[in-house]
Amino acid sequence: MPDLRIRALQLLTRRDYSRAGLQAKLAPHAESQEELSTVLDVLQSERLLSDARYATQRVAARGRRYGNARLRQELRQQGVGDDDIARALPEAGDESERCRAIWTKKFGRSPESAEERAKQMRFLQYRGFSGEAIRRAIGGVDE
Repeated sequence: MPDLRIRALQLLTRRDYSRAGLQAKLAPHAESQEELSTVLDVLQSERLLSDARYATQRVAARGRRYGNARLRQELRQQGVGDDDIARALPEAGDESERCRAIWTKKFGRSPESAEERAKQMRFLQYRGFSGEAIRRAIGGVDE
């Protein structure tokens, strides 16, 4: 178990992990599932492992480039709970403003045809922005 704890601490010194993410990294090195759960429980009780902190940092790092839907999906894939996600998402800022900034950087001008409009909308949808944020960015409703 000390070896597993050391390995976990080495991983956590590089960056934060969600509990599920760290569990996946450590699973091949654990002798048993109970040993792994014990190490993760101890790390959580010592506040060295926190899904809430991971979610906040992940949103801060990727929030400028992606919409709330994509951030939510990525965090769920990492095993972060819905409560932690809901608390972390406001850290990214206003989704409409982020969408507008990305649209301006990528395209910078209003679409001249229906095909071009569809292309711009698909790009922003892929980035995880809501339909309302996309309509505001492309249509300039905020202006």
